Amino acid sequence: MNKNKIARFTKPLLTAMTVGALSMSMSSMAAEDFPSKPINYILTFNAGGESDLSARFQQTVFEKHAGVKTVIQYMPGAGGAVAWSQLNGMEGDGYTIMGINIPHTIMQPIVKDSGYKTEELTPIYYFHYTPNAIFVPANSKFEQLSDLVDYAKKNPGMVTFAGSGSNSANHIGQTLFDKMTGVTTTYVPFSGIGPAMTALMGNQLTAGFNYATSGANAGDKLRMLAVSAEKRLKAFPDVPTFKELGIDLVGGAYRGLAVPKSTPEEVRQKLSKIIGDINSDPEFVKKMEDNGFVLTDIPYEQMDAFMEANQKEYEGVAELLGLSK
Repeated sequence: MNKNKIARFTKPLLTAMTVGALSMSMSSMAAEDFPSKPINYILTFNAGGESDLSARFQQTVFEKHAGVKTVIQYMPGAGGAVAWSQLNGMEGDGYTIMGINIPHTIMQPIVKDSGYKTEELTPIYYFHYTPNAIFVPANSKFEQLSDLVDYAKKNPGMVTFAGSGSNSANHIGQTLFDKMTGVTTTYVPFSGIGPAMTALMGNQLTAGFNYATSGANAGDKLRMLAVSAEKRLKAFPDVPTFKELGIDLVGGAYRGLAVPKSTPEEVRQKLSKIIGDINSDPEFVKKMEDNGFVLTDIPYEQMDAFMEANQKEYEGVAELLGLSK
């Protein structure tokens, strides 16, 4: 091969290698400087629910741990699927993070085509857990859970439960509750906990199969009849667990954060550390516990095992409930 041919062959290759090296260098520098501007925090449900409340609590201490502020935005629809199906099309520079939920992000793709697959999402941290609970309006005739169950047995389908989305933790909880107690109730899905609780406080439905944390926001407008936790919550010591009442029902929702799949590994790890630091901030911890949240710590490096275990669990739940597509 003559020198001219060698030059024609090697020049484009060297140029490509130079561009590639420069790109990697710039990417590394960007990761090193991250974060250097406000981070957009996208919530997939309406304002007023648990996702919104916990994000607002994070926002109060975010700058302390990240060095920059976070801006909360809303992209509700289809129980979160509208936003989750668009996440990977967003800029993967670390300045876009999005709220994610389990079982939503596992159950939705199992049950129907939701515009995304569970494995396409990139969770970086799951930071809290909220158990299900049954609420009734404060002026309801149902003083105890047994009153509601007795009425439901005598009036199949007449008890209506407001909940957050279809095939969500609320929906699964209501379905299991019916099976365990031998009743037939009607689940009414809303676009988020906020709208569901508003409808319930307006006496538009019989009860709510919501998250226990909703009790802190509702004040004396609602009465919590039971909570699906292993033990009573510190924020609601007078509310019995379903187990105490003879119903072996424990369950709820995990909430965390995800990033577009194009987000660099170093940036994913930095974001995970920021959320972990927030999760141990005394001010944040107090707000969360006072409102009935149960803090969890599943960082990025533990995510594969966590997701695999939950995938198996909810595939089993879907099969049990006949929800598989």
